[in-house]
Amino acid sequence: MTTANEITAYMESLHNEGQRQILMRFFKTGPGEYGEGDEFLGLKVPQTREVVKAAKDTPLSEIPALLMSRWHEVRLCGLLLMVALFEKQATRRLENDVEAIRKRDEIVEMYLQYAEQANNWDLVDLSAPKILGHWLLLPTQLGDKIAVLDTLAESSCLWHQRISMVCTWKTSQQGDPSWCLRYAEKHLHHPHDLMHKAVGWMLREMGKRCSMNLLRDFLRQHAHEMPRTTLRYAIEKMTESERKEWMNYTQDTHERLS
Repeated sequence: MTTANEITAYMESLHNEGQRQILMRFFKTGPGEYGEGDEFLGLKVPQTREVVKAAKDTPLSEIPALLMSRWHEVRLCGLLLMVALFEKQATRRLENDVEAIRKRDEIVEMYLQYAEQANNWDLVDLSAPKILGHWLLLPTQLGDKIAVLDTLAESSCLWHQRISMVCTWKTSQQGDPSWCLRYAEKHLHHPHDLMHKAVGWMLREMGKRCSMNLLRDFLRQHAHEMPRTTLRYAIEKMTESERKEWMNYTQDTHERLS
């Protein structure tokens, strides 16, 4: 399989009605929910990953057709193919190779162009760190990386915003906390629960991978004003006694310690 039509036809042949109903409930596709109108074939992620392996020679030019698919799993397949293509050009040997830089930038430009098609949390979480997050750590010809992420963060699209936050998982894994801290602060007062979870999750990972003291510094500044979900996610790796202290951190505590 090397074309979007071949991939889509094969994935449609794997349709599972029972699993489709489960996924539609799980990913909140009902009226007024964040995944409203999304359509599923009923494939589990390991099935989609098997399709990606079989379609590993699909050229980048075929991927937009997958990203524009009505089917959630086909869009995921397109995103995972982009991940595979990016990682092939991001090995240590190719980090500074001019042609590899061009190819990585081309993939990132496509990812940004179709970012709105990553329109549920799983699509974002399985692609943003490995494409955009990895790109943040590598040479590029696309210019100001902060400007790229700020554009996503300041978008009115929930999925653009989640991409700007979740992509920092990769930078934190590589020991750079600055991206996580910047976008956690930008999204600290976001109204949506999906962003509360994303911000807390990324802060937790930053603390675990980079510095728990940096996480504590951030919490001392912001715990009194953070959504409770964000705070709970951020402190998950701490001891029970420290978690209790942070959950009881109030405006008065903040002012007393400031």
